[in-house]
Amino acid sequence: MSSYFTDLAQQYIDGEWRPGTGSWDIIDFNPYDGEKLASITIATVDEVDDAYRAAERAQKKWGATNAYARRAVFEKALAVIDEREEEITEVIIAELGGTRLKAAFELHLVREFLRESVQLALRPEGKIIPSPVDGKENRLYRAPVGVVGVISPFNFPFLLSVKSVAPALALGNGVVLKPHQNTPIAGGSLVAKIFEEAGLPGGLLNVVITDIAEIGDAFIEHPVPKVISFTGSDKVGRHVATVCAANFKRSVLELGGNSALVVLEDADIDYAVDAAVFSRFVHQGQVCMAANRVLVDRSIEAEFTEKFVAKVRTLKTGDPRDPQTVIGPVINSSQADALSGVVEQAITEGATALLHGTTTDNLVEPSVLTGVPAESDLLRQEVFGPVVFLVPFDGEEEAVRIVNDTPYGLSGAVHTADIERGVNFAKQIDTGMFHVNDGTVHDEPLVPFGGEKHSGIGRLNGETTVDAFTTTKWISVQHGRSRFPF
Repeated sequence: MSSYFTDLAQQYIDGEWRPGTGSWDIIDFNPYDGEKLASITIATVDEVDDAYRAAERAQKKWGATNAYARRAVFEKALAVIDEREEEITEVIIAELGGTRLKAAFELHLVREFLRESVQLALRPEGKIIPSPVDGKENRLYRAPVGVVGVISPFNFPFLLSVKSVAPALALGNGVVLKPHQNTPIAGGSLVAKIFEEAGLPGGLLNVVITDIAEIGDAFIEHPVPKVISFTGSDKVGRHVATVCAANFKRSVLELGGNSALVVLEDADIDYAVDAAVFSRFVHQGQVCMAANRVLVDRSIEAEFTEKFVAKVRTLKTGDPRDPQTVIGPVINSSQADALSGVVEQAITEGATALLHGTTTDNLVEPSVLTGVPAESDLLRQEVFGPVVFLVPFDGEEEAVRIVNDTPYGLSGAVHTADIERGVNFAKQIDTGMFHVNDGTVHDEPLVPFGGEKHSGIGRLNGETTVDAFTTTKWISVQHGRSRFPF
């Protein structure tokens, strides 16, 4: 077992590793076998304050540092990840229940986002804006916001922490990171350790491992951070947005989804099956972009369903350390129980289980359900696990209506032999992202990532990340003398 679970089971504040001073511990468990990985005394409100104040102090010098010098830290961080790849893989497998395939996927994306951060340090550009006033020069400057608070989730904790932390730092900000309680190492102290080894000055990145039962809204209410980047459920995201608005902060919210993968009658059925199985079952379905619903034109429903169910049957559920395992454990027993409840509710409402997976501890085998009533709430909510609903439709118009009949709008996909037909279909869907002839699970460093409706506010990646973590300042220069009316 990686030494990270003993060495990094602490808070990281102002460049120092130190224990929390709370009255209780967060226990970090392996979701597959229940092994206790670490015990971490939680951070209190005082330590949250210490972290933000440290970031505020350190940011002043960092923000004034030459962008080329900042860039070197991210190049070194990439080297550290390369050196520690096997140890990091162990952490992801043990703490998340991620398979080796999932760990490799997450590490690949982390590298891609760090490479983009190397470039991002040089991205902000000023502008000269024309003025209707003679002799006036309007300069528009980009500046760091100051300090960014980052709250990351449990499903892709390493990636989704780095995805906000690295660009915020690259753009000259200080950061305080609060990882999810179920993934304090992969989503928190591991990130701090990598940047510490990469030479990031102390105080710029701080990690507080804590719980709202201890700190309440202190993390998002604190006066220092100007932006809160939150990834998680829409219920919590709504609260974060409300508190941020009340405190005149900007929030970037990457929330849940209820994506659909749509198979039109002219699609390559075998390819669509492969895309749909991956889109639903990658990382046990614990992905915000996962295809909860697979919509199939009724004319090809029988053939698609037969091939889809056959492929899902081949997915091995079990020990995530086994390279043959595709579906490891869900994150905790609450998730496992909730998923069992979803399947039973669907059957009670009249659905047919083409596959009815069993649940053993946190191992939830795949379930494939068809005939869920059109009015069922199950078709409109996010299901975070290996349960999928097959939904037939008659024609594109009905498919569009069904896809949009949800409060979420994150991702989706459509399969068709006619690419422009697919693009036209995608344009009618109320989502932030949609893919033609591919899966629903995608993230790329340069392309704006985010959702519509309950799936979030704002975008990350590329230029939208610059918008998220910088602010603009207008400085005008009057050459000659202005004329005033009095």
